[in-house]
Amino acid sequence: MKSAPRYLTKSRFALAMECPAKLYYTGKASYANRKLDDPFLNALAEGGFQVGELARRYFPGGTLIDETRHKEAEEMTAGLMKRDSVTLFEPAFRFANLFIRADILVKEGNSLQLIEVKAKSFDPCEDDPFFTKKGDISSGWKSYLYDVAFQTHVLKNVLPGFTVEPFLMMADKSARCPTDGLNQKLRIRRGKDERKRVEIYGELTPEDLNTRILVQVPVGECVDAILGGNVADFSNGFSAVVTGFADAYAKDRKLSFQPGGRCRDCEFRATPEDEKKGLLCGFRECWKEAQGLEDADFSVPSVLDVWNYRKKDKAIAEGCWRMTDITDEFSSLEGDGLPGLTPRQRQWTQIFKVTSHDDKPYLDNAGLKSEMESWKFPLHFIDFETAMTAVPFNSGRRPYEGIAFQFSHHVVEKDGSVRHEGQYLETTTGVFPNYAFARALKKQLDRDEGTIFRYAAHENTYLKMIVRQMDEDPDPPTDRVELAEFIGEITCGRDEKGQVCEGQRNMVDMLKLVKRHYYDPAMGGSNSIKYVLPAILNSSPFLENKYSEPVYGASGGIRSLNFKDWCWVRREGGRIRDPYKLLPRLFEDLDPEETEKFLSQSDELREGGAAMTAWALMQFSDMSAIERQKISEALLKYCELDTLAMVMIYEGWKEMLA
Repeated sequence: MKSAPRYLTKSRFALAMECPAKLYYTGKASYANRKLDDPFLNALAEGGFQVGELARRYFPGGTLIDETRHKEAEEMTAGLMKRDSVTLFEPAFRFANLFIRADILVKEGNSLQLIEVKAKSFDPCEDDPFFTKKGDISSGWKSYLYDVAFQTHVLKNVLPGFTVEPFLMMADKSARCPTDGLNQKLRIRRGKDERKRVEIYGELTPEDLNTRILVQVPVGECVDAILGGNVADFSNGFSAVVTGFADAYAKDRKLSFQPGGRCRDCEFRATPEDEKKGLLCGFRECWKEAQGLEDADFSVPSVLDVWNYRKKDKAIAEGCWRMTDITDEFSSLEGDGLPGLTPRQRQWTQIFKVTSHDDKPYLDNAGLKSEMESWKFPLHFIDFETAMTAVPFNSGRRPYEGIAFQFSHHVVEKDGSVRHEGQYLETTTGVFPNYAFARALKKQLDRDEGTIFRYAAHENTYLKMIVRQMDEDPDPPTDRVELAEFIGEITCGRDEKGQVCEGQRNMVDMLKLVKRHYYDPAMGGSNSIKYVLPAILNSSPFLENKYSEPVYGASGGIRSLNFKDWCWVRREGGRIRDPYKLLPRLFEDLDPEETEKFLSQSDELREGGAAMTAWALMQFSDMSAIERQKISEALLKYCELDTLAMVMIYEGWKEMLA
């Protein structure tokens, strides 16, 4: 079978701009690739499908080049381009071994409008968002503008007699959706070829389309600067950079690179589980070549693992890649007058414990005890699951307006008893849940004056956003004042003068407590609850003893709304397993033949990105009743574990301080 041509496409160009070495690893099944299973990226892709289809509807009469083979797609495009006026969707163009499929191309005589559609929001009122004060491209826009520049470069070489006017088409932050149910009309379906695509459910009316929620933004000035080599990344010439990438990819040759802090998040970094499956580690290969390392060197803690260390690039460039290479930086560790560790002191705590092989957790007894003495029982632990969709569900809503669709709520009484007190989940398609969500939360938390806990700023941000939504709503809920007062009591923010103001029951952020008062070497360089929970379980005999029996959801045990006779502590290889990996698979009790046609790409739901993806699929896809039921059950269990995790961390700390 003839192998596919190795063309540099716009996605591969974008990958090379992240790191040139990635061109060598991409598409090879022998290398681990974490992005293939990234739920957050999957969610962006689903939203991108909808935005792309809506954008096409703004150009009636356009022709879709639906041929997937390169040569045939080029030939179809060339034939249609002979027309004096034509609008094409996904037209194919090749120059040498550069290949593009443009989102939308509008031809009028010898003029071309190149329109790249992105599932990203844009504020038309913002002054010159694309350039920094120094004249370079803003970091947040680089990948989008480089993409358009790459396509413009190809078009100008394929069609030298044409003028090319490049645009980005994005969700307009200032626009409001003109109709109800627009999101649900753009349905994700799986075709006979197993590819997902958007189909129109019913029809898009003139009212749906006359008020556009996508804005077409000219980016010619930016593209000219990029192609002209007037930005730092292309100071040696755009064409030279692209040609170098294309030649290396065509010959399957690895490009050299400068290791740096970006390597920490490399998707080609294999886990021990990946290596057991025989997958190769691109990250390790790169560092062996660039730094002259051996396999044994990778067992040494590196600067990449240090929490919030912002001098990674400088240290690595100077040959300091081990944690021990940077210890001299921490000779002075002055406090900031607040209880607990400063960020710098916390970095040093991690470095000292890891490099001295001290696996015992650090706990700021005095500081944490003082915090705990201010808390009022019963204690309330809450967690939200949320989403932002490019295409709104309801009229009057803006693109990417936050949606709070789920919460979980655990309670701890003064006597130490724990119960899963309540939950909320709205999965009905087309329903804007935020006001009912706030109402249900108020009902849960208004019964007493107990201290409320969140993990990170997410819950605070969304509650403040709900207040803004009610204030801007031309038809606000009748209990708007009561809901706003409740939210004001449990949140913090800034007033009109920029001064910090806190409600009387302002939620306690457990993430801040972790950063200031607690560190376990098993957490590595992360403070995510997904790392803190397994770490504290493995260092707390109290927690192991309490949760090693099937008491969770048991009669006479700990009340649960979604689990029955569940055991959270299970040992494997001498370590307690991560509770998130104990969550049941979505479809484990179904016949595989029944799940073959499911839209869900994974039957695991163990973190927020997957929850957002699963919920979004329920909103804008044709999904069977059983798939919808199983996803709902999984969402409830996942969110319940998030608040139970907070309870366990609290219980572990309390026992350590006893």
